[in-house]
Amino acid sequence: MNYSNLESIAKQAEGPVYVYDASKIEDQYRRLKKAFSGIEKLKINYACKALSNISVLKFMHNMGSGLDTVSLQEVLLGLEAGFKPQDIIFTPNGVSLEEIEVVAEKGVQINIDNLSILEQFGAKHPHIPVCIRINPHVMAGGNSNISVGHIDSKFGISIHQIPHVLRIVENTKMHINGVHMHTGSDILDIEVFLHASEILFNTALQFKDLSFIDFGSGFKVPYREGDIETNIEELGEKLTARFIAFCKTYGKTLELAFEPGKFLVSEAGYFLTKVNAVKQTTSTVFAQVDSGFNHLIRPMLYNSYHEIVNLSNPEGKERFYTIVGYICETDTFGSNRKIAEISEGDIIAFKNAGAYCMTMASNYNSRYRPAEILWHQGQAHLIRKQETFEDLLNNQILIEFNDRVEV
Repeated sequence: MNYSNLESIAKQAEGPVYVYDASKIEDQYRRLKKAFSGIEKLKINYACKALSNISVLKFMHNMGSGLDTVSLQEVLLGLEAGFKPQDIIFTPNGVSLEEIEVVAEKGVQINIDNLSILEQFGAKHPHIPVCIRINPHVMAGGNSNISVGHIDSKFGISIHQIPHVLRIVENTKMHINGVHMHTGSDILDIEVFLHASEILFNTALQFKDLSFIDFGSGFKVPYREGDIETNIEELGEKLTARFIAFCKTYGKTLELAFEPGKFLVSEAGYFLTKVNAVKQTTSTVFAQVDSGFNHLIRPMLYNSYHEIVNLSNPEGKERFYTIVGYICETDTFGSNRKIAEISEGDIIAFKNAGAYCMTMASNYNSRYRPAEILWHQGQAHLIRKQETFEDLLNNQILIEFNDRVEV
C-alpha cells in the first residue's frame, strides 16, 4: 500500500487508526518458510501477543501458521479464529497452576518454565505431554528489557537446573515432548543465537521421547534506513544444517518450531494520527498530535524508534520537529526528527507499528483506543471499531449516594 492509501484511510477515520498491510505479513511468513525450506518438519507459531486482533489471527491461520500464546484469553481468541488446539502452544510466565490446567483441558500444547509448577502439574497430570522452557543464559538481544535469556531473567528454567527437571520427570513419570528457549527480541548476532541453540540441543539429548524443539524467535527487523536486521537466510542455512545433524544423532526426525511475532507483523503496521497544533518554543518546534502513549507506548517504554513521515506533505522541505502527544505526561514519540514540513491538520504516520503497539494501548486520560484496519487485496477492512464513550462506561458501576458527605 502507498502513502495515498494511508492518508485516505486516516481522513475517513474518526480519530487515530492502526493500519496493517496483509501482503507484507504474507511476505514475511513466506520468507521465513523459504529460509528453512530444508527442514522436513517445520512449524511456525505466530506469537499473537504482538498483535492479537482476531482477524489478523484468522489471516495467520489461513496461511498455515500455528499460534504461540501466553494467556488463557489468547488461547480462546486462537480457538475462536479457527486454530485447532493441537496447533496452539501455551507459553505463560507466572500464571497459576489452575490456568495451565484449564488450557490443558482444551488440548493445547503446554510449555512450562517453573520447577514448582512443573512438579505440581506432572504429579496431577503425568499423561499430558509437556514442553519445558529453558533459560540458556544467553543475551541475544541488544536491550535488557526485551532480552529474556540472560541469567537474571524471570523466564525459563535455568540450564543449571536440568538435573532437577530430570528428577521431577523420573518421580512423576510425566512425558516431556518438547524443549524450548527464547533469548529475547532484536537478535543482532546469528552466532550468538546458534550458540544458544547448541545449549538447547544438549538439553534435548537429556529427554528421550521428544517430538519437537522450539527455538523461540526475536528476529530483528529494520526500524530505519540502513538498520541492522537478523539475516534470516543465513540463519536458515546454518541452523538447518545443524538441526538435521542433530536429528541424526537423536535418532529420529523432530519438528523444528519458531514463534515469530514482531518479524511477521511489525513492518506491516502503520499508526496514523492528525497534527493538532504546531508549537514553537525558544529552542524546539513541537508537532502535537491527536494521540499519546496511551496509543503507542513503545517510544516511552523502550525508547524504541519509529520512523515518522508526513503523509500530507511527503515531498515538502524538511525541518526538525519533536513529535509529542496530548497526554498530561511526557509522551514524546520522537525528538528533533527531520520531517517534511508539518502544518496543523496534516496526517502523520508512524512506521513499524504492527507489533506491540495496539496490543499495549490503554484508556489513560479516559481516551478512546483507536480503530484497526486490515489492508487486504487493495481494500481497507475495518477489523476493530474506535471506542466510544459507552465503551469507557462498560463494566463500570455507578453507585448512588443518598447523603452528601461533608469534609
